[in-house]
Amino acid sequence: MKIHDLNINYSRYGNIKGQSIVLLHGWGQNIEMMKPIGDKLKKDFDIIIFDLPGFGKSDEPSSVWTCYDYMELIHDSLNELKIKNPIIIGHSFGGKIALLYASKYEVKKLICLASPFCKEIQKLTLKVRFLKFMKKVPVINKLEGFAKKHIGSTDYKNASGIMRNILVEHVNLDITDEVKKIKCPTLLIWGTNDKEVSIERGYELEKLIKDAGLVQYEGCSHYAYLERIGQTINVLKSFLGVDKNED
Repeated sequence: MKIHDLNINYSRYGNIKGQSIVLLHGWGQNIEMMKPIGDKLKKDFDIIIFDLPGFGKSDEPSSVWTCYDYMELIHDSLNELKIKNPIIIGHSFGGKIALLYASKYEVKKLICLASPFCKEIQKLTLKVRFLKFMKKVPVINKLEGFAKKHIGSTDYKNASGIMRNILVEHVNLDITDEVKKIKCPTLLIWGTNDKEVSIERGYELEKLIKDAGLVQYEGCSHYAYLERIGQTINVLKSFLGVDKNED
């Protein structure tokens, strides 16, 4: 679909009569990174996964966007799809967009996976550690090919100046005041060994949101939700009120 003069790629599948779940991926990723969650919830929910602008098959913004611009694009995209009061699940950069969305618009439930909300030193070796991580986790190593192509590639290393500038905007943007406005039930999932967004930020976020709870995965990284995908699905089903025995 075309939103804000950009072609936006998305995937929609699952139970069209169910509550809508919107999944937002992290920086440098795309739809594929959120499918392990969507695929396990599709029996009960209407699943929508976006390629955020500048990633996957979606167009790159023609100017430097802030996280607020990404938030408004998601809002307008959901309006186009006639989706209201969604459940939103976001990882990292996508989680920051989800936090902003929930601070302004109606959201039934919010799930943030290692989502930054204030400035934290970002490691330039993130993509390298991610590729190594993909090789070590049998459940998701099928995504390694995608990771090499989309994260370790020359295209990624030579990302346009616009995307690099958008990354700087994202890293430097503190949304603490907005986070305090979130009223919907919120679940936070974090790895205790997250080197990109420390677990301390997770504890802080839990305190800032009125109705929030944090689940920590001991010894897991910034991709904790994938490292323990089975546990993640069980935690999500419990939070969303779905029978854990269902698949």
